[in-house]
Amino acid sequence: MKPLPLVFIAVIAVAQTPTPDVGARSREILDTALKSKNPDTRKEGVEALSLAADREPFISLLEGMLDDKDVPVRLTTIASLVDLKGERTVADLQKAMKDPVPEVSFTAAKALWGLKNAQGKQALLSVLSGTTKTSSGFFTTQKREALRMMHTPRTMMMFALKEGVGFAPIPGAGEGMASMQGLLSDPGVTGRAAAALLLGNEHDAATLKALHEALTDNDWSVRAAAVHSLALQNNPAFRPELEELLDDKKEAVRLRAAAACVRLEHVPVSKVKARSRTAVKRPQ
Repeated sequence: MKPLPLVFIAVIAVAQTPTPDVGARSREILDTALKSKNPDTRKEGVEALSLAADREPFISLLEGMLDDKDVPVRLTTIASLVDLKGERTVADLQKAMKDPVPEVSFTAAKALWGLKNAQGKQALLSVLSGTTKTSSGFFTTQKREALRMMHTPRTMMMFALKEGVGFAPIPGAGEGMASMQGLLSDPGVTGRAAAALLLGNEHDAATLKALHEALTDNDWSVRAAAVHSLALQNNPAFRPELEELLDDKKEAVRLRAAAACVRLEHVPVSKVKARSRTAVKRPQ
């Protein structure tokens, strides 16, 4: 095999040698986006950082965006941190759980739960019980949107819970997906209902107690979500409580209760897992 001419070797060497200022220029582009007055630009910068390696200075840049004044930017920051799954991700999400805006703290809790962190699960139980809010009040939300539109030239998509649900894995994939998606796509579904869905694959006593109590909640979406999650427990001992909801005033609840009863009718008690064999009684 003949050796390559020197001119070709020189061309290959130049092609393989990175331009010295490419890295610096790339960081400058990202830094400029993160400092933009336009929240959409900052949001896009945060999204792009999810492609960066889990190293400095990118991690610190991303962490700094948890303090951004724009809520969708902070929500997107949580998503990017989860994508990178760095050593500091859990600590960053724990910080985000203390965010004063409910949508942000709830999204951080779901992300922590997705990473199997105990604090995330406890936060979701708190949401389901009604102790923690999952969305801002109408006036607060409207005020925030008005301020954001001052720097946003195009229509903003709804982010909050509808987008936030995707930040953590949904349990029970492959079982009742249409039911779950139907609930999440309904504009009347609340964050507490989303919490009930997210906890559907947990079998500990505290979670089951919370789900059973949710069957009598005043919020129809919470009742429907609780029925969905209890059905996936595959425990026939839960059937009597679900039968009571066959007369629920909300169709979405009645239909899911009927499907759950049919499902549990064919589950032999002998095959029920030990951890979910005993039904948790609702408080009287």
